[in-house]
Amino acid sequence: MTTPHLPPLGMGTAAVGNLYQPISDAEARETLATALASGISYFDTAPLYARGLGEHFLGTALRRMPRDEVIVSTKVGRLLRPRCASPAPDDGLPFETFYDYSYDGALRSLDDSLQRLGVCRVDIALIHDVNPRWHGDDYERRFTEAMDGAYRALERLRGEGVVRAIGVGVKGADVCLRFARAGDFDCFMLAGGYTLLEHAALDDLLPHCEANGIAVIVASPFNSGILATGVVEGARYFYQPAPDDVKARVRRLDDVCSRHDVPLGAVALQFTLAHPAVCTAVCGYRTTDEVDTNRRWTTLPIPDALWDDLRDADLIPVDAPTPRAKVPS
Repeated sequence: MTTPHLPPLGMGTAAVGNLYQPISDAEARETLATALASGISYFDTAPLYARGLGEHFLGTALRRMPRDEVIVSTKVGRLLRPRCASPAPDDGLPFETFYDYSYDGALRSLDDSLQRLGVCRVDIALIHDVNPRWHGDDYERRFTEAMDGAYRALERLRGEGVVRAIGVGVKGADVCLRFARAGDFDCFMLAGGYTLLEHAALDDLLPHCEANGIAVIVASPFNSGILATGVVEGARYFYQPAPDDVKARVRRLDDVCSRHDVPLGAVALQFTLAHPAVCTAVCGYRTTDEVDTNRRWTTLPIPDALWDDLRDADLIPVDAPTPRAKVPS
């Protein structure tokens, strides 16, 4: 497997690509600059994010950086076509997206991304969002299209050294496992699929990846926000207002964390990173404060008793790996 060595914390560009609400160009540039200055060296993007604007923002931030000092991943599977509007809408560029998992579509998508990013290569290319949630009854056809088309295109580019690693970015451990058994992938980006609230990946996907040397990148370790903010007004879970059962579970998680005086977000982040198959967690940042907070949370000491309490309360599986507190020598 050829996945480049990834740092524990990466940055996704959906948030600076106007996820949920627009942010100013200046705010986006400042957040990306802060991430770079603070040592974050892995950035994930996609044509979907604000219909190309996420890639443009990232490319601007990277323009003065030595290319070998950062790792960049982007995705294929959606192409952009012009949808004329002047001025451009607040939430992105004047394009619309459409699915295309074909061989030629993947090559065109990657070439377009390189131009928006202003770079000569990306390190990781991921097939994006081939799952029943987005495709419904068309899922089987799209899966076949992706394996016969986009996968072969990325496999060729990897063999030619154009990209260093190839994978799939999707919500759903079962979908990732299906791809893992169908092709020779270096990594999977599991969106919100292994968190304090989501444990299904423990059953098959993570053991399979660990046994086969496949890197797992967990995007959205806070499940789109609620595991960072707790149950607050407007808290989101998988990009939607959090349902009552999720909010009830988060309150229980937060109660345990509060008893040990540890932020829920730190526990969420370190839980995800503790599994040996998980190489990095990709978070979306809208502000410079969020960059600083997440970096602090990755190393914040967490007592073993907190993890024991979560297990005793049946809030995490008994067999879930957790970081162990360092004992002074």
